[in-house]
Amino acid sequence: MNMEKIWSKLKHGLIDYCQQNGFNHVILGLSGGLDSAITAVLAADALGGKNVTAIMMKTRYTSDLSLNIARSIAELNHLNFQELDIEPLIQTETAFLQNAFHSDVKGLTLENLQARLRGQLLMAYSNQFGGLVLACGNKSEAFTGYCTLYGDTCGGLMPIGNLYKTTIFELAKWRNSLNVVLPEEVITRAPSAELAEGQKDENSLPPYAVLDAILKLLVDEQKSDEEIASLGFDITTVKRVHHLVQCSAFKRKQMADAIAL
Repeated sequence: MNMEKIWSKLKHGLIDYCQQNGFNHVILGLSGGLDSAITAVLAADALGGKNVTAIMMKTRYTSDLSLNIARSIAELNHLNFQELDIEPLIQTETAFLQNAFHSDVKGLTLENLQARLRGQLLMAYSNQFGGLVLACGNKSEAFTGYCTLYGDTCGGLMPIGNLYKTTIFELAKWRNSLNVVLPEEVITRAPSAELAEGQKDENSLPPYAVLDAILKLLVDEQKSDEEIASLGFDITTVKRVHHLVQCSAFKRKQMADAIAL
């Protein structure tokens, strides 16, 4: 399927979903990363920028580049944009948990705390002002569990949830070729959740080109580890990806629906 057809399916799928469920505007967290960026542009194309509330929820780990990218996307697509500094909330809750645990709070706990606070705030905006919260996750993350349950998975619909990360890169380039809706940096930068110092997706996952190729064979074509390895993939990497897929099934059962392609 070419990029134009994918975009059309996503756009009309989002319009139909909102109409069927009685929503005329949507809410999302705009992080400065590619997934939230392409979701925001899609929502603006589908519903009009004035009907998209995009919230940048920054912490001490949020880079200046991410802030500038989020601001640029909001301006280019005429979004309702707001920046919130959630670091005080994180510090307060961290202190509370440290007292409750009677020990230091683990790194993973702190990372997930940030994602869940963001999800909590998005849902509060939905309750206060109406609007459908969009989760911005992709298929690569969903099938490896590289996401926070009740955090970045929070939402009523996950529009790009049936797209692998490598496809999202191509989709972003194609959409930008029509007219500039994304700053180039959001496409070229190394993906990061920015939940810890120096964090990059590829610290936790194989490179997306390798990961997605394995996932397509494993998930879409139902090939065995040995069959995939026979095609030239490292068997250790294949088994690692397979393990991630198996161990994250419980997350996928609780994720929002994705738009069918």
